[in-house]
Amino acid sequence: MRFPLTIAAIALAALMPPAEAAALRDNGDPLNSAMWSDMQKTFLGASPVLFDPRVKVTAPSVAESPMQVPVTVDATALPGVVEVVVFADFNPIAEVLRFFPEQAPAFLGFRVKLQQSTPVRAAVRTADGVWHVGGAWVNTVGGGCTAPSAAAGSKEWQQRLNEVSGRQWSEGPNAGRLRLRIVHPMDTGLIAGTPAFFLEEISFTNAAGQRLMRVQPHEPVSENPVFTLSRGSAEGVIEASGRDNNGNVFRARIAP
Repeated sequence: MRFPLTIAAIALAALMPPAEAAALRDNGDPLNSAMWSDMQKTFLGASPVLFDPRVKVTAPSVAESPMQVPVTVDATALPGVVEVVVFADFNPIAEVLRFFPEQAPAFLGFRVKLQQSTPVRAAVRTADGVWHVGGAWVNTVGGGCTAPSAAAGSKEWQQRLNEVSGRQWSEGPNAGRLRLRIVHPMDTGLIAGTPAFFLEEISFTNAAGQRLMRVQPHEPVSENPVFTLSRGSAEGVIEASGRDNNGNVFRARIAP
């Protein structure tokens, strides 16, 4: 089903460069995926959808490792972002993660497992209920979702489960960025004898206790996930806390 531009989107298109304004309409999937219709029904329902060049998904056109594909979603050019859902059309588990920017900008970097070549998309819901969609094709040899994690062959991973390391940058090209790494196997459950075991909730809060962002990872996020976000105007220590689907929790403080 296609939906017309909302009045707000029409007004916005009038202020954009012609090339971007032309892309700001539901004119069929620009990535020409046979799965787009199913993805739209599954994740976006009956809400209005716009393919929007302001939603930038950066990923390699050819991924050497299907288990560690770097992806960055940048929707900071969109006002009023409420929710972002990231999915890969041809993955056996399509939903990669969701994130909810609150005090932080709508920006997140992470790594994902891909089973085969696929579009990787970000659908961004704004306060008016419209989904703005961007994406990129990633070509890969495949098998990322059904290959065993490195942790599966280690006897020490349980001792380091949910071990956290992080860093903030105040200068240089990464100024204003925050990076968090969590030791976790992120098992998809698609390997015989290995149940799904993955982080399912992460919250970032500033020194005043205000939440910057909430992230809900799913099985396709890569093992030992690394998340990069912008801390926005937040200063001082950032606290990260979360849990996995087995109830294991973590909490860490990341100093500037």
